[in-house]
Amino acid sequence: MVDISDAFPGFSVHDVDAARAFYGEVLGLAVEESMGGLRLTLPSGQGVFVYPKDDHEPASFTILNFEVADLEGTVDDLNAAGVITKIYTDPHSFGTDERGIAWGSKTGQGPDICWFRDPSGNVLSLIAQ
Repeated sequence: MVDISDAFPGFSVHDVDAARAFYGEVLGLAVEESMGGLRLTLPSGQGVFVYPKDDHEPASFTILNFEVADLEGTVDDLNAAGVITKIYTDPHSFGTDERGIAWGSKTGQGPDICWFRDPSGNVLSLIAQ
């Protein structure tokens, strides 16, 4: 058996400086240099490795989900910081409102959630607690 001391997720970006600013200044996560990339520290204490990749292609799925107590207020804060939260415009895909919020609790189709992208195009979400 392998003796593993810890594990952590990771994802690529095309611009580490832009990622540092976005995750640190816009989202307010602790960000530090690590192994040629960045280490994000999530509110739970979990570390996430963000590494540069010249031929980066954004993930086609949500790579990080952020739980928030006030979904609408957090969406307003992101929009005020210039983050676009309405990334799905097809009304048949997720049924999001004008700000990009899918009200799953009202329709019985999952949580209240809103998606947005980081500067490298990776999809992130806010989920109401």
